[in-house]
Amino acid sequence: MNKEFVVTEDGSHTIYLPEMDEHYHSTHGAIQESLHIYINQGLFQVPKQEISILEIGFGTGLNAYLTFAYGNRKLLNINYFSIEKYPLTETDYLKLNYPENIFPEYSDVFEKLHRAEWNSVVKISPEFSLQKVHADLLSFEFNSLPQFDLVYYDAFAPGKQPEMWTDEIIREVASSVSKDGILVTYCAKGSVRRAFSAAGFLMERIPGPIGKKEILRGKKTI
Repeated sequence: MNKEFVVTEDGSHTIYLPEMDEHYHSTHGAIQESLHIYINQGLFQVPKQEISILEIGFGTGLNAYLTFAYGNRKLLNINYFSIEKYPLTETDYLKLNYPENIFPEYSDVFEKLHRAEWNSVVKISPEFSLQKVHADLLSFEFNSLPQFDLVYYDAFAPGKQPEMWTDEIIREVASSVSKDGILVTYCAKGSVRRAFSAAGFLMERIPGPIGKKEILRGKKTI
């Protein structure tokens, strides 16, 4: 698909897909959105020093980049697993300006995250391992996964890709989350909340980032 690079209100890039009429991140600020949802309401809510993370949609790599940086600051050991059907090309990810806007000292890490070999475990640093899987979520074998402490559910919106938010897919993702594991997503639709609740999460609506009233966070109860 054609891609347009857009500068959001906090100065950081997002990508716009005209064919889907969809942005990868909020136009109110890509970095501020990811920080609020996935770092503050996700990573910082896990009371462990060693954390296994499942990300649905590697996308621009922004969530992984921020997780690396804040994990490094907090001396966390992180195992990061991400499923992505449509990886960005080198031409695409080299246009993104995240390291210019936050943690420029880790600009080499941002490139390492993208250059890491697909379908293999890659040590980005002694404390951060990454496994990016080039796969379609709809046909992915979840029984091959370990149990995760935290899930970043960052697929495109249900209105654009409803197949990524079905009860069946959500149950499959939930099967890979350990008891008391946490899930966060920008999507606050009632149908999504009910699907995660039915899959074993105690869900709550919490305030969203700038430009979004609410997001969802859940804790696995079974």
